[in-house]
Amino acid sequence: MANRISEITKLDIFDLFENGIKIDEVLEMKKITYPYFGRLGEIDFLNRLYDLKSMRGLDSRFPDAEGEIWQHTVNNDDYPYGWVFRDERFQLLSGPDEIYLKFICEVFHPAVRDEKRYWKELLTKINQLLQNDGYELYPAEKISNRDIYSWRFFNPENHLFIPYSQRNGKAIDQKRIVLSIKRKGRNHIYQTLESYNKSNWKTIETGWQYEVLISEEFFNDIRKFYIPKRYNDWKQYVETDNLKDFIYSTSPYCVIDVIEFFDKYYGDDFETEINAIFNINDIPLKLSNGKVEYIFDSHLTKSTLNSIGEAGLKELLQKANKYYEEENLPIAVEKIWDAFERLKTYYSPTLNKKESVNRIIDDMSTNKEPFKKMFEKEFHELTTIGNNFRIRHHETTKIDIEDEKHYDYYYKRCLSIITTAIRYLDNGRVF
Repeated sequence: MANRISEITKLDIFDLFENGIKIDEVLEMKKITYPYFGRLGEIDFLNRLYDLKSMRGLDSRFPDAEGEIWQHTVNNDDYPYGWVFRDERFQLLSGPDEIYLKFICEVFHPAVRDEKRYWKELLTKINQLLQNDGYELYPAEKISNRDIYSWRFFNPENHLFIPYSQRNGKAIDQKRIVLSIKRKGRNHIYQTLESYNKSNWKTIETGWQYEVLISEEFFNDIRKFYIPKRYNDWKQYVETDNLKDFIYSTSPYCVIDVIEFFDKYYGDDFETEINAIFNINDIPLKLSNGKVEYIFDSHLTKSTLNSIGEAGLKELLQKANKYYEEENLPIAVEKIWDAFERLKTYYSPTLNKKESVNRIIDDMSTNKEPFKKMFEKEFHELTTIGNNFRIRHHETTKIDIEDEKHYDYYYKRCLSIITTAIRYLDNGRVF
């Protein structure tokens, strides 16, 4: 398990919970605090992550940690605020990153967080600190239309606004992405964007603040990539800075650019409305976490990544997925095979590699013999492919893979066994 998060970062995050943060609210600074257990009691929160009844207590009068914690946080209330961050039983100060990150993600779970308080501001501050050590929290799934947060390795590219039309320029040029939006759909999109086209306060270096519409910001920012144009009544493609003209009469890919830009300023409600528009107009797109994608293009789902508790495996799968989406299939296959080898050691060091694989297969087959034989065969055959073919580019004595379609086959076959196995691994409680 990884240990990238420094003690300094952990203490800084603890300080946010203990001493609060200052926020700029209507031209004045305001100090706000937020408890890590949100709207729950401290014991109820900890029981979501740890089995307190099976954990040793530090007070001999009680048989377990739950009784001890109740005595000192409820009955006597003599434990200092934030005691849990320094209690070695919970492994938050010196334990593996995975345990710490899972704890912090749970702070912002919809069942825990207090929507009436400033949890979003706290999340932003925590992310700024975690990014220094290579991690970030991100909305991975939804429940009751509220974001469930998971963690991933920090990639600065995720925070740059690269419009849809630019990210997918090669695929659009090669006609691998073909999109059309009929006038009815454009009207729905424009009406929604216009309802969200509010003024936003901007501050310049001198401290002077001024208002600017989100649509104005879009037209200013998009010029970093292209000149915004639309077709006029004479079928001429002319420059524009009018939102309505742009939505009704520009390329459909540029319409998606506007949607992604607006999403930076709004949360779940905007995303829900846009996805409803896509659905009723039979547009095969989905807005998720600020990016629009084809709904059938996801090779590695966010829920799959969210369920991975081991940092090394998660990182390799993220890299493999990134290279696959960039169509660098040789490197994508190399990374997915590295992830396959990492998967085999999932139950190490408690078990050696062979015993770890056997336990994974037992988990996947639920100890039913026909499925056990099937998965044993698949693990063996994938291992044989890795041994015989030049999966890793530096290996010169293996059989070369010369057809990109073969790379695609190897990638998808290996990904299938990994993503299936992940669903059976013991990713429940920390203890």
